[in-house]
Amino acid sequence: MAQLEGYYFSAALSCTFLVSCLLFSAFSRALREPYMDEIFHLPQAQRYCEGRFSLSQWDPMITTLPGLYLVSVGVVKPASWLLGWSEHVICSIGVLRFVNLLFSVGNFYLLYLLFRKVQPRNKASSSIQRILSTLTLAVFPTLYFFNFLYYTEAGSVFFTLFAYLMCLYGNHRTSALLGFCGFMFRQTNIVWAAFCAGHLIAQKCSEAWKTELQKKKEERLPPMKGPLSELRRVLQFLLVYAMSLKNLRMLFLLTWPYMILLLAFFAFVVVNGGIVVGDRSSHEACLHFPQLFYFFSFTAFFSFPHLLSLTKVKTFLSLVWKRRVQFSVITLVSILLVWKFTYVHKYLLADNRHYTFYVWKRVFQRHEVVKYLLVPAYIFAGWAIADSLKAKSIFWNLMFFVCLVASTVPQKLLEFRYFILPYIIYRLNIPLPPISRLVCELGCYTVVNFVTFYIFLNKTFQWPNSQDIQRFMW
Repeated sequence: MAQLEGYYFSAALSCTFLVSCLLFSAFSRALREPYMDEIFHLPQAQRYCEGRFSLSQWDPMITTLPGLYLVSVGVVKPASWLLGWSEHVICSIGVLRFVNLLFSVGNFYLLYLLFRKVQPRNKASSSIQRILSTLTLAVFPTLYFFNFLYYTEAGSVFFTLFAYLMCLYGNHRTSALLGFCGFMFRQTNIVWAAFCAGHLIAQKCSEAWKTELQKKKEERLPPMKGPLSELRRVLQFLLVYAMSLKNLRMLFLLTWPYMILLLAFFAFVVVNGGIVVGDRSSHEACLHFPQLFYFFSFTAFFSFPHLLSLTKVKTFLSLVWKRRVQFSVITLVSILLVWKFTYVHKYLLADNRHYTFYVWKRVFQRHEVVKYLLVPAYIFAGWAIADSLKAKSIFWNLMFFVCLVASTVPQKLLEFRYFILPYIIYRLNIPLPPISRLVCELGCYTVVNFVTFYIFLNKTFQWPNSQDIQRFMW
């Protein structure tokens, strides 16, 4: 089975790369000039290609650190020496975009290794499930689309997944270094470097928690009752655990590479005067709590074969009826968060090239009451996501949801790209679904990708005050 799995994996990777190369060729023929954010990224990378690294050469409209440009130069310059290509060719738009296609191959391999590490290998069919899951996430529409443009997404995902893999293998210094590389692509990736540290802490807490439960079982102490009893017990345990200097010292010795990275991040924020470099006026942090609800909806949409079923709906409704008071409080708090903390970024209303423009216009702007009517759907989606992660420890879930809040809530702009990494981390850690559901998920992703690419390449339009060709995209 191991040998067959290797053949299946090689075939899946080769076929995906072949299809990607064909799509890349179509993109290159249709887009001979920089498009959207590429008008900032490509010239900056070309300046780096020419050896102009001074701060005076930095485009002030770029908000991320120069990780993408540095890696691109590190890839294309040796290629130019080996192949003898001129600087004009090696730093061209097509070659720089191809760097992201190389990252996509790395992401495919990393996803496969992560599935092998995260998911238990105890069934004969699990090899097919792992490969199908890898293939599905590799063509995840929101990520896959940006493999063909010179954006930071592919490299950002690559280094973050690599850091997570090294963390799972216990190589934490390498993991922290890769986390720094991910931070250089997108500053918010520091959250997922912290998640790696949180994964370690959750492991140690789980071990101590099992010991505590065994001790109470032997002492035959009466269990606490009530719907929130387990959460109260866990919080009490965490408080006692954190008060122990011995435990804190042990955790520090385990996580010190990540702590150094976090200290470097805070130093950067202080020196830089914020997390954003360049154009800060359009990227102000705020408490945009509904972003969490948008992520729940996004995840429910793309993982519907695993999260949506008649049985799950019945279980949810039964639980709501059983815990009426608890869910009533959650609903009221959610409505309050939607009422007081909904922000609408100017880009969301002004740029009709993004799908989010049409989601907002045709759903949320239909009537003021729509955003409140969606609250029950948000709660169901959040519950379904939490329920699908019940195989993970409660401490892992706490760490994940804290990092999810930290990566989404401060973002004022509703942008599906911001959901890519938390979605992939989530999808990696749910139990391997049956093959039938994976095939359904892969089929839906394929249809969405086909429609997205067809619209992008063929359904162009122009703005009244511009001669430039505009295209619809994520």
